[in-house]
Amino acid sequence: MLSYIIAGIVTFFFTTILTLAGVGAAFILIPVFLALGIPILTAMSTALLLNSIAMIFASFSYAKEKLIVFKTAIPILIIASILSPLGAKTAENLPKDVLLWLFVGFLIFAGSMMLFYKAKEKKIETSTKKLIGYGVGVGSFAGYLGGLLGVGGGNFIVPVLVWLGFNPKKASATTSFIVIFSSFSGFLGHATLGNIKLFLLIICSIGSISGALLGAYLLKKKLSQKQVKIAIGIILYIIATKMIWDLLKH
Repeated sequence: MLSYIIAGIVTFFFTTILTLAGVGAAFILIPVFLALGIPILTAMSTALLLNSIAMIFASFSYAKEKLIVFKTAIPILIIASILSPLGAKTAENLPKDVLLWLFVGFLIFAGSMMLFYKAKEKKIETSTKKLIGYGVGVGSFAGYLGGLLGVGGGNFIVPVLVWLGFNPKKASATTSFIVIFSSFSGFLGHATLGNIKLFLLIICSIGSISGALLGAYLLKKKLSQKQVKIAIGIILYIIATKMIWDLLKH
């Protein structure tokens, strides 16, 4: 009971911060949930649904500002939604240590992107065929890995869209919309396997919704996203280091 309440508070805190950065909180919530003694597959399924909930609220605000590029988002979300449950089912057949090492690798990647990646806007390829091709490729990669690691795929999609030439704000907004579906699809993959704790889900959903609303409010007050991303990057490195230490002790 106490661990679930703590999980809800942590969800509120990190969802608030990560909404400012334009990404879902699943990738940082999973190791926190694990530290609270929540089983890894339950942690993944819960974090995926929380990703979806938070991004619904964020995307509503982005859509009003016309920041979501639906033409690019649709092919990505379709492929990602199809492959995310496959990644979730693959996770069922992998040893716990393998999943944890994969997740450590993702934490290091995501932390590095937060700290060192600098977006440079360039001309977007406007060919519909190429946009669909990019969408299929990015959606396949992000959907499967997102479902496998329980992260929703958003952190893979954002840098690729920016690399393709999207304005960083539109890349973040478009990805937020995609993550709603890819995360929920991955969540369903876990839910059908019975990896859900209802009370944990309710408590953390309250934290996620409250955090998304607060994060959106703070973003409108023009807080520095650069400072937020630096803080997130450092936190991810610390968590990855702690997980590596725990894994090597076994």
